[in-house]
Amino acid sequence: MAPLDSRPFSTFFRSGPTLTPPPLVLASTSKYRAELLSRLRVPFQTAAPQVDESPLPGENTHDIALRLAEAKARAVASRFPDALIIGSDQVADLDGQPIGKPGTRERAVAQLQAVSGKSVVFHTALALFNAATGRLQIRVVPTTVSFRQLGAQSIHRYLDLEPAFDCAGSAKSEGLGIALIAALEGSDPNALVGLPLIALTDMLLAENYPVLE
Repeated sequence: MAPLDSRPFSTFFRSGPTLTPPPLVLASTSKYRAELLSRLRVPFQTAAPQVDESPLPGENTHDIALRLAEAKARAVASRFPDALIIGSDQVADLDGQPIGKPGTRERAVAQLQAVSGKSVVFHTALALFNAATGRLQIRVVPTTVSFRQLGAQSIHRYLDLEPAFDCAGSAKSEGLGIALIAALEGSDPNALVGLPLIALTDMLLAENYPVLE
């Protein structure tokens, strides 16, 4: 009897001419998510999903993020019928209530006052939709952020130096905002910025997408 071949099963599909991987589409206009995805050094394009992000009655923050990540991925599928489409959404939870992007300095000050000395859970949902097969992979990667006690002077000084008006929680953990944070708890630091790259790599590999090959 011939010995069993110990090569990974997926290699049998890569013998002979190299197959062209499907297009990769990021269903987002977020510059933060695009920068994160570029770290994987795979070709991709972006597309703006037209999705109503209003929460449904009684919907918790975890479920809001999960639903919107899937909705964003599916929203652009008709434009990219052969693509792997990435959808992502993040909802921050403070004492059971969602907090969004402040948009203005006044709201950012109010947010930082509200999170001072408290913990906020950032639910970052990720969806990978194979438009060609209809297969959906979806996951939520939570990150708990514990904020320091923040005085008015520190809050205003921070916003002078880094006006994080487009970030839920009003602080950029990848920048000076880390000085406002006492502790982080999560499985992927990229999730807090907006795109869980560890989970995304798992999903791409499950689709036989050659991330490092």
